[in-house]
Formats: sequence, C-alpha cells, structure tokens
Amino acid sequence: MSPKTFILIGRSGCGKGTQGKLLQEKLVAADPSGRVFYHEMGARFREFIQKPSHTSALSKAVYERDDRQPDFLAVWIWSDIFVENLQGDEHLFIDGTPRSLPEAQVLDTALNFYGRKAKVIFLNVSRDWSKERLLARGRFDDANTERINKRLDWFDRDVLPAVEYFKQNAISQPEKYAFFDINGEQPIEKVHADIIDELSPLV
Repeated sequence: MSPKTFILIGRSGCGKGTQGKLLQEKLVAADPSGRVFYHEMGARFREFIQKPSHTSALSKAVYERDDRQPDFLAVWIWSDIFVENLQGDEHLFIDGTPRSLPEAQVLDTALNFYGRKAKVIFLNVSRDWSKERLLARGRFDDANTERINKRLDWFDRDVLPAVEYFKQNAISQPEKYAFFDINGEQPIEKVHADIIDELSPLV
C-alpha cells in the first residue's frame, strides 16, 4: 500500500485523537507491514512548554492564557519533527494542526515537498456540543466555561478559515487533497464507521 496522509481537524473535544487512533488501527490491519507516524500537535506543545528555555516559558504563558500559540512556533515544531523523522514510506497522521490559515498554507508547501496527497477529515461538531464534551471530560485545561469559550473563539476565528482552505483545495486540486466533512455528534463507533465509508476503498 502506498503511504497515506491524514489530517484530522475539528473543535476541541470532537474526538480527533480517538478517531485518529481507530483509523490508525484500521490502516495497520489493512497494511501490517506499513509504518505509521502519528503527530499530535496538542501533545507536542504540552511537551514543549515543560522545557527549560525562554521560548518554552513564553509558550507556557500563552497556554495558560488559553490563547492560540503563534504560527511560527507551531510551524517550527512540526517542521522540525517532519525533517528529523519522516523517511517517506510511512503513513502520516496529522492531528490538531493547522490552527490558522497561514499555517495551513505553510503545511501545503510541506505536503508538496514530500509529495503527499492529504485526506482531510473534518470532525464537524457544534460549539455547544464541544463545550459540553470538554466540561464533561474534566481535564485541567477544560476547567471552566471561560477557558473553553476562549479556545472555541479562536477556533471559529482562526481554524475555520484553514478548514475552508482545505475544502476549496479539494475542489480545485483533487490530485492533492480530499476533504471529508464528518458528523462528529454521534457515538464513537458511528463516527468511525462514517469515516471508513467515506475513505473506502482507501483503507
């Protein structure tokens, strides 16, 4: 099987990580000899802010204010990871990035460079649904509605233009992108089944 590239994007709490892992398992079952590289941006930033550097301290302050991390830092993190780790024959999962239109445009140059066609999976959930799920999971950074609203605000302001960018590129450049708008407000198993149905026979 030729290497596949998946971009999972959606509001906080939409289940990107869960659906990414399920899709990874499905892909590994279909291609047991294939390798997978899974990049989860939120986890990378949580690792980065623990480092003893001036930049990490500034990034931690951004994280604690629930602001969006600057584009240059996000691009540097995933660019460095790609340069150091990609070997060209692995299936690539990109979870939780890009988070802005400029970052999406830079990611496009990276995908071009690596010769990758991306399948963009937009887990589409409403703002209210997302807020309810975040409060229910009770993670530290989901502690109250004020924090959650701030993250949902910058998703609507900054991330949705990136989603639209991929959607339009899938229309104008189908050789480079495929875009799948998935209803995320369903049980986990149904969301997964819908993703597989849309991707079939790709996995």
